[in-house]
Amino acid sequence: MSISLFLLLLLALAAAAYVAGRARAEMVAGGDIRRLHSLPRQHGLNLAIAFALPALVGYAAWRMAGAGGGLWSTLLILALGAASALAVWLALKPETRARNEVEAATKLFLIACSVIAVATTIGIFLSLIFETIAFFQKYPAAKFLFGTKWAPDFRGGSDLGVIPLLWGTLYVSAIALAVAVPVGLFAAIYMSEYASPRVRALAKPAIELLAGIPTIVYGLFALITVGPMLRDWIAQPLGFGTSGASVATAGLVMGVMIIPFVSSLSDDIINAVPQSLRDGSLGLGATPSETIRQVVLPAALPGIVGAVLLAASRAIGETMIVVLGAGAAAKLSLNPFEAMTTMTVKIVSQLTGDTDFAAPETLVAFALGLTLFLITLALNILALVIVRKYREQYE
Repeated sequence: MSISLFLLLLLALAAAAYVAGRARAEMVAGGDIRRLHSLPRQHGLNLAIAFALPALVGYAAWRMAGAGGGLWSTLLILALGAASALAVWLALKPETRARNEVEAATKLFLIACSVIAVATTIGIFLSLIFETIAFFQKYPAAKFLFGTKWAPDFRGGSDLGVIPLLWGTLYVSAIALAVAVPVGLFAAIYMSEYASPRVRALAKPAIELLAGIPTIVYGLFALITVGPMLRDWIAQPLGFGTSGASVATAGLVMGVMIIPFVSSLSDDIINAVPQSLRDGSLGLGATPSETIRQVVLPAALPGIVGAVLLAASRAIGETMIVVLGAGAAAKLSLNPFEAMTTMTVKIVSQLTGDTDFAAPETLVAFALGLTLFLITLALNILALVIVRKYREQYE
């Protein structure tokens, strides 16, 4: 039996156990639920947990042991859960502390979810570490970290310097932030300080809609609209180049994509500034604009910086917009109208196609991934530290 079918069957039987437990509690109460220590629905949940938990543990142990999920083994596992539920059902009395059992099970479930999240992060980090160590055993670490040329060649003699890719990543992200931060911050100021409730109710969801557009759509927009427009209107007339794929193209479109990250977070942070600060400034004779510049924004600055850093980590990890908008050329250049590329693009290119997984030209993707992971992790930690400091100050 497949896992999905087993889970559907388990869910249905757990629902039946819930109904049976609730009915049993009402019967034991004799029509007066005040006699019960716990509510009937809590007894139902306790019975459902008593059935589902042993069955899930038994099924997981059975599959980890390498046994197949046959019909008879599935029935045996469900019988184990049914026996556990039957024991709870028979022991149900008015003084049974079902609420305590349900709360304890809920606490364990929440702890398990937290452990899964942390374990996933650790697993990602360790998988990157092991493959990166294998890469550095075949390619000098100093040449990777400080090399200024990227030219992989599976026939030998590759140059795998990360500097050109790191430069392209930071260049595109810097242009994206130069677009997103002013627009997003000014939009947040307008929505929180000037807009009427009706306008705010329309404007904020409209801006946040940008975050729901698939990145491939942004990439196509960069490829067929923004790139040719920048080439024909700016790059060619000023002699900066003739390519529609450029850092500026990817940066502008990516900046539009991350506007909601800046605007929504900044709007929430500005609204969290105590109204008493605004009232005190206005009471001293300051205008609304002076109050925003000299009181509200300084008070909200730590949170705004955290929002910007979170948006930066989102921009650094983008791939599709760069593939379609910036090209795939790894180079060091200050010209924003030249084609360049980023680490995420090269990670994809090194792991696709008919490649030798043990070759340094393939393993370098994991070293690039680890570098990108550490950069975004540092930005996220810095953002969380700043936001936590802000919350401690105003909550």
